[in-house]
Amino acid sequence: MNALRKAVVLLSGGMDSCVCAAIARECHGASKIALLHASYGQRTQERERRAFDEVANFYGVRERLIVQLDHFRAIGGSALTDKNISVPENELGVPGAHGSAIPVTYVPFRNAHFLSVAVSWAEAVGAGAIYIGAVAEDSSGYPDCRPEYYRVFQELIRVGTRPETQIEIVTPVITLKKSEIIRRGIELRAPLHLTWSCYQNEDTACGACDSCLLRLRAFAEAGTPDSIPYRRTVTAGR
Repeated sequence: MNALRKAVVLLSGGMDSCVCAAIARECHGASKIALLHASYGQRTQERERRAFDEVANFYGVRERLIVQLDHFRAIGGSALTDKNISVPENELGVPGAHGSAIPVTYVPFRNAHFLSVAVSWAEAVGAGAIYIGAVAEDSSGYPDCRPEYYRVFQELIRVGTRPETQIEIVTPVITLKKSEIIRRGIELRAPLHLTWSCYQNEDTACGACDSCLLRLRAFAEAGTPDSIPYRRTVTAGR
């Protein structure tokens, strides 16, 4: 990875992507990162957009791209984009928790859409890296968060861009546990207090969906308080 070149960072507004942005900033410098945010018709898209703006402002990043991928709502098939599908509560979605089934909060092939936009933008602006905060071990078992997914996509970038284009996918937190991500964020003074993780609420985090439970447990394991508001804060173990 060439740290002298610009890096495009996918920033959802969540905890993992915030720490990912902090790592990219450390590697490339504040003036060499560009932030990409995709809204896709998810339940909390306005709150996530606010978190993106606040994190981007915190870091003083001016180069930003906001895209609206409304087709995900039309496609459906996920509790995050289809209001007819309930978001599960108090069922921590770690690998194995749902047997062989993928959780209903999985958005079909979502990260490929995000990465495609990022590759297009990176190639257009001459960036040499794309950072994405995918997490494999301590996530909800989504298939598009696995390391092999990004290895395959890296090859797609190689064959699908101009011969002189050199773009590396960087997944700096993919092997970390959520608590380790928090500790890394604290080391880098990342603005975790500005992030949002809840799958279903935009005012006060529910404290019961997969994402809230994973976040609450991670902060507890990291031994540091989470400053965002919750309706309830009962953590779940494995």
